[in-house]
Amino acid sequence: MQMSYAIRCAFYQLLLAALMLVAMLQLLYLSLLSGLHGQEEQDQYFEFFPPSPRSVDQVKAQLRTALASGGVLDASGDYRVYRGLLKTTMDPNDVILATHASVDNLLHLSGLLERWEGPLSVSVFAATKEEAQLATVLTYALSSHCPDMRARVAMHLVCPSRYEAAVPDPREPGEFALLRSCQEVFDKLARVAQPGINYALGTNVSYPNNLLRNLAREGANYALVIDVDMVPSEGLWRGLREMLDQSKQWAGTALVVPAFEIRRARRMPTNKNELLQLYQVGEVRPFYYGLCTPCQAPTNYSRWVNLPEETLLRPAYVVPWQDPWEPFYVAGGKVPTFDERFRQYGFNRISQACELHVAGFDFEVLNEGFLVHKGFKEALKFHPQKEAENQHNKILYRQFKQELKAKYPDSPRHC
Repeated sequence: MQMSYAIRCAFYQLLLAALMLVAMLQLLYLSLLSGLHGQEEQDQYFEFFPPSPRSVDQVKAQLRTALASGGVLDASGDYRVYRGLLKTTMDPNDVILATHASVDNLLHLSGLLERWEGPLSVSVFAATKEEAQLATVLTYALSSHCPDMRARVAMHLVCPSRYEAAVPDPREPGEFALLRSCQEVFDKLARVAQPGINYALGTNVSYPNNLLRNLAREGANYALVIDVDMVPSEGLWRGLREMLDQSKQWAGTALVVPAFEIRRARRMPTNKNELLQLYQVGEVRPFYYGLCTPCQAPTNYSRWVNLPEETLLRPAYVVPWQDPWEPFYVAGGKVPTFDERFRQYGFNRISQACELHVAGFDFEVLNEGFLVHKGFKEALKFHPQKEAENQHNKILYRQFKQELKAKYPDSPRHC
């Protein structure tokens, strides 16, 4: 019996030593990754040993810290910015889906989480003090009940500078206090929200779309910046990762993702075959078809729909940029920021695409991936103040193009 006991003790000691050795080797391997191994080896390591998701308590602590900071004012002094209400750990070579929304339009986030398998970054605009409070409570509820939110989503908040967002008190009963699952949170949001157009807020506060876009893509290498009521094709993130990982030749290239809009959003197409079936019967059409056809026409939809079917995502053809094309694209490197002087509606994305062209980027249209906007875009009548801002942006765009000549004096390109 004593011999058997001694053997068992020796066995457990040996097992414990082996486990400690494995742990030490893993730590040693991690410490050497940055200095002795390339990005490929690091990617392979994290594929087998992904970082552990943060706990609910850690995420809530981050939310409290971000709100307690009081935020910072933007360059204009008109808006207060709270960075990192939620944070996500991200591979520096990953492709992030960056979007922006008013509080009511956050209900679209559920669909994006289903389709986009990679990291997301969302900038939320709260036009009133009440909306700012709702945004913090909603973020608290989503971080509590949605594991995907904790693992993959970064969230930022912007509100008029005269307001400050407060840390939500979990003891205070409210709209989201009794919810117990992620689906319940989104269902509750759908009942209390009044989704619509981000820039049609019904207030005399301008929607700072370009500030929100810059905030969402901040710190990312590769980013796909879209509107929150758009849905990417299934597998787009994985296809982009594989394509970008296989080659380093995409510096200076904007990889254009063709954008469409669907009449009814009950069933969104997942792949190109499904999209083309709806396209042929008029249920899907090019994005902005009824609002600003030239804004998307250079994508060359007739060529894209007739491309041969392929399994791998790749650039299919090059398109020279021309005014007023405003494509949705993925690009890395020194991508110009969105000019934050453009607010509300009009010329906010065109101006950035124009600078991208002048800065030397080429535009190549992808063969298989796409985006679909929920609903047909139609011409709208704005409040007189909003219409005045649109006219202001039109004048600002002319000024912006002149400024680019001074900013890029050696560029042979112009808008």
